Amino acid sequence: MTASTLDPVALTQALVRMDTVNPPGLEDRCVELLADLLSGAGFACRTHEFAPHRTSLVARIGGRPGATGARAPLCFTGHVDVVPLGRAAWQHDPFGAQIVDGRLYGRGSSDMKSGVAAFVTAAIVRVDRLRGQTDGPGLSLIITAGEETGCEGAFAMAASEQARELLGTAGALVVAEPTANAPVLGHKGAFWVSAKASGKTAHGSMPERGDNAVFKIARAALALEGFEFETGPHPLMGAPTLNVGTVCGGLNINSVPDAAELGLDIRSVAGQSHAQVLRCLCRVLGPHIDLRTLLDVGSVFTEPDDPWMCRVFELCAARSCGVPERRTASYFTDAAALRLPLGMPPVVILGPGSPEMAHQTDEYCQVERIGEAAQLFADLIDDWCGVCA
Repeated sequence: MTASTLDPVALTQALVRMDTVNPPGLEDRCVELLADLLSGAGFACRTHEFAPHRTSLVARIGGRPGATGARAPLCFTGHVDVVPLGRAAWQHDPFGAQIVDGRLYGRGSSDMKSGVAAFVTAAIVRVDRLRGQTDGPGLSLIITAGEETGCEGAFAMAASEQARELLGTAGALVVAEPTANAPVLGHKGAFWVSAKASGKTAHGSMPERGDNAVFKIARAALALEGFEFETGPHPLMGAPTLNVGTVCGGLNINSVPDAAELGLDIRSVAGQSHAQVLRCLCRVLGPHIDLRTLLDVGSVFTEPDDPWMCRVFELCAARSCGVPERRTASYFTDAAALRLPLGMPPVVILGPGSPEMAHQTDEYCQVERIGEAAQLFADLIDDWCGVCA
């Protein structure tokens, strides 16, 4: 496969055929292919490795260092790690990338190697026009490792001064997660917390000599059943939520357990502070429950009346012959980690994958949507960079 013969469907197949299940990830195999294609087309490519074989890629063309606002590059981002296959048997080879009845099957086909393939293809198709610009804003692509386990690759770049220099700034950010090519205005945040109770062990026949941590953690779980957030519902995201996802305690039936733990999954809305949520949890659960943050991924939201977002909706409507609905996503994305170091650009989530197929057995992407996405991404590049199609 070369830049001159690039096809978004064929590139999706090539990426799906690389096993990048996270853990362990091994995203470097996808990054190597994409870096070869992009550098061969004229992009300046640099990589960032946060662990062995866990490599992210930044590719740039045009633009001026330090540019801000509308003069900063248009940026696309996507991840190349995928989730495990699950226990259920697949009818189609999860790494075969077979096309059957207009569907491209395989792990990552919707989430989100098709999105990465579409924007890489669009960028390479437009590269000659971008290279010819002397004063345009330019284009950047950020392809990450480790998104599925908490945006590890993106957060690692955001935490590294050297990597932040690679990222540069962005005037607008497109996250090619699965949306069936409909623009999405943002997503909830994810705040995962461990709540631990301690006690004193004793023989199960003499519980009065111990201090049962399970009773403490059970009372904590019941206290959270009616937990009320201090933040009201968001007009599009709805209300924040709290779920007690895991509970564990005790090592054997005939001992008083001296430790027990809850796993809390909190999904926050735009404008809600996770620090405030943690303070509320401390107040409700009291001083005998120890809280520890496991994952802190903020919400992302761009107002629908943002000028660039309005333009995105117009371009999507022109391609789909209908005005897209204003909506947000339930999943989190790398935008939560990248938006601040990129200079807080407006963000749209937009990609060819089917959101309902993400993480599913026999995951697939509609083939026609991959080509549609590449065309739509090319439209966004033309519109932002001022190149003539």
